[in-house]
Amino acid sequence: MTVLAKKESTIHTKQAESKPKNLTDFIILIALTVLIGGALFLYFKVSLAQSLLYVLGGIGGFVLYQARFGFTSAWRKFILYRQGEGIRAQMIMMLAANVLFLPLLLKGSMFGHPVSGYVFPVGISVLVGAFLFGIGMQIGDGCASGTLYHIGGGDTNGIVTLVGFIAGSVIATTHFDFWLNTPHFEPISLIENFGVGFGFLIQFAMLAFVYYISIVIEKRRYGKLISTNLNNPHGWKAIWKGPWPLVLGGIILAVVNALILMVQGKPWGITSAFALWGAKFVQLFGAQPEEWAYWQDPGKLAALQNPLYQDVTTVMDISIMFGALLAAAFAGRYAKAIQWKRPTRMTVGALIGGVLMGYGARLSFGCNIGAYFDGIASFSMHGWLWFAAAFVGSIIGVKLRPYCSYKN
Repeated sequence: MTVLAKKESTIHTKQAESKPKNLTDFIILIALTVLIGGALFLYFKVSLAQSLLYVLGGIGGFVLYQARFGFTSAWRKFILYRQGEGIRAQMIMMLAANVLFLPLLLKGSMFGHPVSGYVFPVGISVLVGAFLFGIGMQIGDGCASGTLYHIGGGDTNGIVTLVGFIAGSVIATTHFDFWLNTPHFEPISLIENFGVGFGFLIQFAMLAFVYYISIVIEKRRYGKLISTNLNNPHGWKAIWKGPWPLVLGGIILAVVNALILMVQGKPWGITSAFALWGAKFVQLFGAQPEEWAYWQDPGKLAALQNPLYQDVTTVMDISIMFGALLAAAFAGRYAKAIQWKRPTRMTVGALIGGVLMGYGARLSFGCNIGAYFDGIASFSMHGWLWFAAAFVGSIIGVKLRPYCSYKN
């Protein structure tokens, strides 16, 4: 090889190495601009609380990505391989949230506004909705929070899932009143129905039971507990580059949820925004969703009539995606994650999965965050029913994944 050829080869190599770095720096700049700019916009245009919630959403997206805190994958690992590390991390997260939520719920107010958890009726709508959601989260390859942080992390399949999620949410709102009138029990709060001390003990016992069962089943399969090898080459830089331990991610998410409860007076929500986006979209074609039973609630009707930036859930969903985008860029994984070409069956599966989740979330008063996480964190029995029904649905969904070209 001539000297000139060697120089040209060296130049091309340096250019190839600089492109990913330049792209990463550009993505970091975009993510930070949107997160900081959005927070400032909401502070001046809406309120300090709206701005803080936007920031908390961004932190949530960052944590979800760096800890790879997936509800869908955790359940799938247990169903297929009897590995319960993810489920145990969820139980620890719930317990941390219970400890943080309890004094706030007992106080009943914070910063001059009322504070209350998500405690909803226990009945057919939760059972059916969560079951459908469980199927959808497996063939859609992500739950509600997972879909958002997957999109932020560069997973193009999540965009298809989100489209289905929005469509399913709109469909569910058209006959929401039917499901509300199905058989159900009145809301059951463990701390209100059984007292603070005994109610907390019941909650702790149920969390411990799930934790213990996962250990027993996993040890029966492997003779020991299987832990994820983080393979962290970054040292202390893992603070922003990741990956983070699941338990750490779960505890931080519990803190984030408690802060959201303090700021807005209710816990973290995700999927109500999808119904709102869909309703505003169909309005463009002459539909009148304001006449549907779902939108007769004054708060929901106000959200439908106001600009999207005034909707708390909308701004938090956006910041979740950009928080995950920032995390993916810091980790150097964003460009590698993007794959535009996907099997047709995977696209169809993602769309159907999104529809099932969107429909199911509206029936069951929320998703893996709004119903499962928030419900159990609020000491509501509907959260436990959601967990059980969605897990059964996930068993079916896992069986369907190979037909959607997913590898389990």
